[in-house]
Amino acid sequence: MRARVTARATTGVTTRRAAAALLTLLAATSCTPEPDPAPASGGHGAPGAALTAVDELTVKGRAPKTGYDRDRFGTPWADTDSNGCGTRDDILKRDLADARTKDGCKVTSGTLAPDPYSGLDITFRRGHSKVDVDHVVALSDAWQKGAGQWPAAKRIAFANDPMNLVAAGASANRSKGDGDTATWLPPAKPYRCTYVAAQVAVKKKYGLWVTSAERDAMRRVLNRCPDQRLPTGEAPTKAPPRFRAD
Repeated sequence: MRARVTARATTGVTTRRAAAALLTLLAATSCTPEPDPAPASGGHGAPGAALTAVDELTVKGRAPKTGYDRDRFGTPWADTDSNGCGTRDDILKRDLADARTKDGCKVTSGTLAPDPYSGLDITFRRGHSKVDVDHVVALSDAWQKGAGQWPAAKRIAFANDPMNLVAAGASANRSKGDGDTATWLPPAKPYRCTYVAAQVAVKKKYGLWVTSAERDAMRRVLNRCPDQRLPTGEAPTKAPPRFRAD
């Protein structure tokens, strides 16, 4: 009888030890969510990725806004590509679904499906529009980060470069103001990688600098999509000499 009690006790101890060992093993090998990328860490994107290009941007402080005026970037929506249509209509034709035009240029209606900034479908009707054409890198932001030192021809080209323009819902766009990546991002999170990649591409193409906070914000977004490609555009960085700016 004593032998049976001893055997049962030994078996119980062995079972508890085995269970404890199993729990320890499970704890050591359990899957836990990886932490979010550190916002200030360097990028490790592939060649041609927007994340890689962030580290190629010059980092400086924001210059004063002194002297900025929209007219310093020329007449709005100048036909710098000489296709006979203003830049705004070019972008509306590119970005709207079922775009209808008058005289082959002036867009009269269409649908932004969806608005990249809000994710909502928005109907465009000329004269009653809730659709803007946004400068991805705002003109005022550019002025404070290098454009104030440019010749007029470069500022005009910048303001009409299709790579820096996107049709967007007026409500979301106007909440942006002249914000950069550090101060404003589109409410529609799936579009943020595309949006920030475009800002990086524009700033790299035109030699605009970024603040340290802006660089860190760019990395924070693009670390979530390290393979996001850097957009390219063929528009020249100098407008034809027939255009003028104050």
